[in-house]
Amino acid sequence: MVKSKNIQVKGINIVLLEYHREDYISLTDIARYKDSNHTDIIIQNWMRNRNTIELLGFWESIYNLEFKPLEFEGFRKEAGLNSFVMTPKRWIEKTNAIGIVSKSGRYGGTFAHKDIALEFASWISIEFKLYVIKEFQRLKEDENNRHLLDWNLQRTISKINYHIHTDAIKVNLIPKEVTKQQANFVYAHEADLLNVALFGITAKQWRDENPNSTGNIRDYATLEQLVVLSNIESINALLIEQGIPQSERLVQLNKVSITQMKSLLENKTANRLK
Repeated sequence: MVKSKNIQVKGINIVLLEYHREDYISLTDIARYKDSNHTDIIIQNWMRNRNTIELLGFWESIYNLEFKPLEFEGFRKEAGLNSFVMTPKRWIEKTNAIGIVSKSGRYGGTFAHKDIALEFASWISIEFKLYVIKEFQRLKEDENNRHLLDWNLQRTISKINYHIHTDAIKVNLIPKEVTKQQANFVYAHEADLLNVALFGITAKQWRDENPNSTGNIRDYATLEQLVVLSNIESINALLIEQGIPQSERLVQLNKVSITQMKSLLENKTANRLK
């Protein structure tokens, strides 16, 4: 589980958590729309329903390789009987389910994958479900827009650093009185130095491996890769000014790239676990 996100639906605050890189929505919060004092009972009544058991079982069969189908079939036969009782904890323990999770602590309660949670919202109220979908989509659009803005900002920073990088090449590596073609060769050669240090391949190798892709290798970089790229461009400019040979610079830049990527990815993972 990671940091929570929230949406407001008809006066109800609904918590969303990321679990296995998927969005899970609080069934406890959705149930509050019907009765804020008996959310557990509402969820249990929903899970007693045969249609609900089938929904949960079929979902797990599709997405969960560790799901126990025999236990599911047993519950499926019992579902709907007056004596049948089902709770989230029982379902999870008996079938090894992942579509529903129970969480204690600050953001405690019962959560379900968005596919399942929306079906529960529909059982509570069709109108309420539509509002949940609307607010959920708005949240995801905002997240996508922020991610795109971050990516574009980092790409711009990378391009600015590229000019610093090429200036260092021009002053320190390009001999006097060379042709434009010769100069471009040196620029491209140094750009590929960075590509190899970070991505492990040259621009041409990437194009050969991705003949149907538009743009270049850097247009398909992750945000973390763009951060590292802008950093090693600045570092390479300094190394060039110090007169360090290209082969030595490649080794140093590759070590920096590995260290920084590990740090960025570990921080990203740590933030998700908070």
